[in-house]
Amino acid sequence: MVIFNDGVAETETPDSAVVETDVLIVGSGPAGSSAALFLSSLGVPNIMITKYRWTANTPRAHITNQRTMEIFRDLGVEEQVLADATPHHMIGDTVFCTSIAGEEIGRILTWGNHPARHADYELASPSLNCDIPQTYLEPILVRNATARGTQTQFSTEYLSHTQDADGVNVRVLNRLTGTEYTIRAKYLIGADGARSKVAADIALPYEGQMDIAGSMNITFKADIAELVGHRPSVLYWVVQPGSNIGGIGAGLVRMVRPWNEWLIVWGFDINEGTPEVSEEDARQVVRNLIGVPDLDVEITGISLWGNNEQYATHLQKDRVFCAGDAVHKHPPSNGLGSNTSIQDSYNLAWKLAAVLKGQAGEDLLETYSAERAPVAKQIVTRANQSGREFVKLFEALGIDKAESPEEMHALIESRKDNTPEGAAKRQAVQEAMEIKNYEFNAHGVELGQHYVSTAVVSDGTSKPEPARDPELYYQPSTYPGVRLPHAWVGDNVNKYSTHDLAPYGQFTLFTGITGEDWTTAAQKAGDQLGLTVKTVVIGPGQEITDLYFDWAKLREVAEDGAVLVRPDKHIGWRSERLPADPEAALKTALTAILDREN
Repeated sequence: MVIFNDGVAETETPDSAVVETDVLIVGSGPAGSSAALFLSSLGVPNIMITKYRWTANTPRAHITNQRTMEIFRDLGVEEQVLADATPHHMIGDTVFCTSIAGEEIGRILTWGNHPARHADYELASPSLNCDIPQTYLEPILVRNATARGTQTQFSTEYLSHTQDADGVNVRVLNRLTGTEYTIRAKYLIGADGARSKVAADIALPYEGQMDIAGSMNITFKADIAELVGHRPSVLYWVVQPGSNIGGIGAGLVRMVRPWNEWLIVWGFDINEGTPEVSEEDARQVVRNLIGVPDLDVEITGISLWGNNEQYATHLQKDRVFCAGDAVHKHPPSNGLGSNTSIQDSYNLAWKLAAVLKGQAGEDLLETYSAERAPVAKQIVTRANQSGREFVKLFEALGIDKAESPEEMHALIESRKDNTPEGAAKRQAVQEAMEIKNYEFNAHGVELGQHYVSTAVVSDGTSKPEPARDPELYYQPSTYPGVRLPHAWVGDNVNKYSTHDLAPYGQFTLFTGITGEDWTTAAQKAGDQLGLTVKTVVIGPGQEITDLYFDWAKLREVAEDGAVLVRPDKHIGWRSERLPADPEAALKTALTAILDREN
């Protein structure tokens, strides 16, 4: 007998109840909670389980980049995120110093806050980046997912699974009652972190290593507004010789809430073993790095963790997929972790929805690995490279080979010397600081992802060569596989981003006035394939006009050409001109993207 409870089927058996759903998500972190939000927004029944009693209890991830904010805008939660975030203009003065109260070595304007870079960020997206601790972000995602239909189950632990041709049987444990039961899902998403049990159970292939370095997190409360309010920032990097807790001479003080909640990340030599850190030890580290010996400090948490350099080369096996830290494990450099995790799920969820609704063939799901595994490799490589580039500042100061705290102090001081050696050191420090732009202003890494898979149809052209450094700078394009360029369009009353006109859950076709025949073609092709293909005609006299003539500069096709945008805002296909049979051309592209025979 099958019993339906809030849209979830429970099958009674002599042994136990079997709960049924379309998608089961293991983990409620950024990857899992966003997957639940995306699926529920697309009308896909799903259950999200986590073995924990609530969301994140430490403010781990925090930088939320423009691509992720665009996604939140698309899903209607951007304003909720901004309400709990530290805004863009308050997060940029990244400071390098000997202590917060001590001398500065230098500053970098980061996250697009430098006037020379701010325009790049403003032009690239309808949304600016911000800083929101994971402790604030996860509840927003979980709340909205649950409100839209997700069955959220806390204190529920994944144990194992078996899969067959039609679905996945997942054994779970209710940690409150000690009861085990089975959830039968058509698909399973493992978003259960860097030591993912789901990933281990499907034997995902990895490259790289875990625990290559050691770090400790110390969360604390202390009002230090007078030390930082004039140089607002998320990060204050401290180069400080010696520590009573296994320090390696560098750490950071990270703002959680301005200016009285903080997190310190202090590195230790993992080869020397894991240090024991008492509350008093933690208080001393805080006072050392802040540089105020009698600072009134409330320690709120201490945790030790390992830095990783590992990524999965394939992200799925049959009906089981992994996302987030389960497939890309790296230090927090560049602020890529939660952003990439959310973007994984954004890529996967629309594909699952299309297959479950009969709009796509199952091979569409194989493109998840084809598109996201290269991203996993890129961001793991970039984050670790950024971490290693910090050594260049040590080398510039000459402290990389210092044998005592006293020697380190003297070498840091010598950058002030009125000597040729002092001048050379000052130049070296400047050059080392410039390199940190690859960590803090890597706009191209954040927005320049290019997908290559069967869900992207070539138009026969070559991808444009980058005009500037592709890691530092984003170059907009409509080349198939890249993200839809942002431009402000609308009418004399309303202004929209091109992203606003291509909502999640449907395909969108952009064209101009002489391409109006695409409208009928899109309607007919969509009707034949059983999906929505919206046409946006941009031009004077239309519902949408090219307000600043920016779209004409960005579209890279003729006015009568067309740009087909997938539900995840990546270009699926484009046509330079209006062909003789636009319906056939569009239908051919859509069937290829969706793995459809017709």
